[in-house]
Amino acid sequence: MSELRKDLITREWVIMSPERARRPSDFQHEQAAQAVITKNHSVCPFCPGNESMTPSEILAFRKKGAKPDSSDWWVRVVPNRFPALMIEGKPNRSEHLIYDRMDGIGAHEVIVETREHGKPLSRLDERQMKEVWWMYKERYTDLCKDSRLKYILIFKNHGKVAGASIEHSHSQLIATPMIPQQVWLKIKGIEQYFDYRDTCAYCDMVRAESGQENRTAAENESFIAIEPYAARHPFETWIIPKRHSHSFIDTKESERDDLTGILKEVLLKLELCLNDPPYNYAIINAPINSGVIGQFHWHLEIIPRLTIAAGFELGTGIYINPVPPEESAKYLREIKTIV
Repeated sequence: MSELRKDLITREWVIMSPERARRPSDFQHEQAAQAVITKNHSVCPFCPGNESMTPSEILAFRKKGAKPDSSDWWVRVVPNRFPALMIEGKPNRSEHLIYDRMDGIGAHEVIVETREHGKPLSRLDERQMKEVWWMYKERYTDLCKDSRLKYILIFKNHGKVAGASIEHSHSQLIATPMIPQQVWLKIKGIEQYFDYRDTCAYCDMVRAESGQENRTAAENESFIAIEPYAARHPFETWIIPKRHSHSFIDTKESERDDLTGILKEVLLKLELCLNDPPYNYAIINAPINSGVIGQFHWHLEIIPRLTIAAGFELGTGIYINPVPPEESAKYLREIKTIV
């Protein structure tokens, strides 16, 4: 079973996951760091017809009356075959010497976004993207009912450098029995800003950037995509809802249209501008089942993996960004897409 261990100094939790164990040779440097490409669809576990290659599905969108694990789905969710956290059991928090630990209880799921092998999220039509986001909402809402869980992160790894081990477009969900320290830092920062200004930091950010071209990459009625003022990474992009809300599951139908539209536009801009870079995105929501919501304002963070954190970044937590956000926003605005 996985185990969660808490850093004594930084208070950050680390997952020790022997189920995902790799040999030392697996970490040796590879010259080619491209996406894992599976041209033979018969061996891709996410392709229709290969449902037996995955654990039994948790949920799928398919025609009414069709059998589970049949091949007529259009979005499908399965447990991760090598989960970082297991759904069965209790956290059983305890101490070891001077350290805190708990059993690795949580959830780890894979959302297969399309039937079409090799088609990236940026190239799905908006109807299919809406279906993906509807599945995000279904799984998030269901897991919120589990009182053992305190935080749910939905994220996507695109490209091998970004952590994707299978080319077929998919995203993941990991739910944890504690609030991650990075989320606590955001919560405390938002609270401190509210105490000082009596307003939400993200709402102020939207007001400051909306209608401006300085750091705005795209904008519509409900959302704005910006290169954040203190971006840690080149072309780091945040998609922020203009209406204050603590979780994406509160998104209205009209807002969901705007969300999938701006996400598709931004991903296409990054793809065309940077020649399909590896990237990660994460939906940053308020914690669940903890009473900690406050002034939290949900948003989506997209981080292209264009640079590597080196000694200075790892030693200080201070990132060196070679492309100021004003420049990256300008490059993205100049990319024309049909969305």
